[in-house]
Amino acid sequence: MLEHGGNLRDAAREYGRPLEDWIDLSTGINPHWYAAPAPNANAWHRLPEADPALAAAACAYYDAPAMLPVAGTQAAIQALPRLRAPSRVVVAAPSYAEHAHHWGQHGHQLRQVPYAQLADAVDRCDVLVVCNPNNPTGERIAPELLLEWADKLAARGGWLVVDEAFGDTESCASLGSHSARPGLIVLRSAGKFFGLAGLRLGFVAAHPALLAQLADLLGPWTVSGPAQHVALAALADTHWQDAMRERLRGEGKRLRQLLAAHGIASSGTALFQWWPEERAEAFWRHMAESGIWVRLFRHAAHGIRLGLPPDEHAWLRLQQALTTWKHI
Repeated sequence: MLEHGGNLRDAAREYGRPLEDWIDLSTGINPHWYAAPAPNANAWHRLPEADPALAAAACAYYDAPAMLPVAGTQAAIQALPRLRAPSRVVVAAPSYAEHAHHWGQHGHQLRQVPYAQLADAVDRCDVLVVCNPNNPTGERIAPELLLEWADKLAARGGWLVVDEAFGDTESCASLGSHSARPGLIVLRSAGKFFGLAGLRLGFVAAHPALLAQLADLLGPWTVSGPAQHVALAALADTHWQDAMRERLRGEGKRLRQLLAAHGIASSGTALFQWWPEERAEAFWRHMAESGIWVRLFRHAAHGIRLGLPPDEHAWLRLQQALTTWKHI
């Protein structure tokens, strides 16, 4: 199993600090989560049959013609490689490691290619997988270029898979409205922007025929009844969404400026900042000793990803830890 952020119990065990004394900045998940409504009285009794209203709400929110709710985009990431015969697959690197991990199985021929070289790789693959904006670096690819690549791949029966898990604050860049095209697959997550990672809920936008294949592979009852209930409320709450986008953009700017004030030039999204760090392990350890859990990338991307602090006390602790790091 690959290592991910959010593993706060590992941090508590390793450093001997109680869970409640940690600030978890390791995931990039919105720290100001949507207030989930209470489930229906029979939510835990009934089998979670698919509610067409949820797919319709997702289509409206993500501006997509057809969407399939799944138990987190992780479910789709694991299943999509099983829907193709062995293929030549290119996964943008660095990016969310689960993509390469699963495309590297099931007989596929996998290559990981830097973002700057993807244009040259399109003509030599059957499947191209990108995160846009990228996790962890925040790098972006223009939608017009992605659609051009999608058409090239589709012309020979290929796929372009675009993971837009961190795209909710950048809706103008989404390919959701184009996802009825054969060969274009767009992944969206309810966990990041809404701060509801515990729901285990995501959505896949694609041609209806491919969505039907994916649904058959995943089987029945993939999304719990309470998760569907909460998601329906969150997807319809446009007032909360608009206010939260403005708030996150402001806090993302604040985080970038705080890092810059301590000599760190970062990039990222409204939900996280990233920078390559020569002493990444030392920085990670220093923050952990201050009770701040950040994401360390040791391999394809050697650096640090840092999410938003949840409150003013956490902002102050982060500032203090950055100040002491600067003097090490």
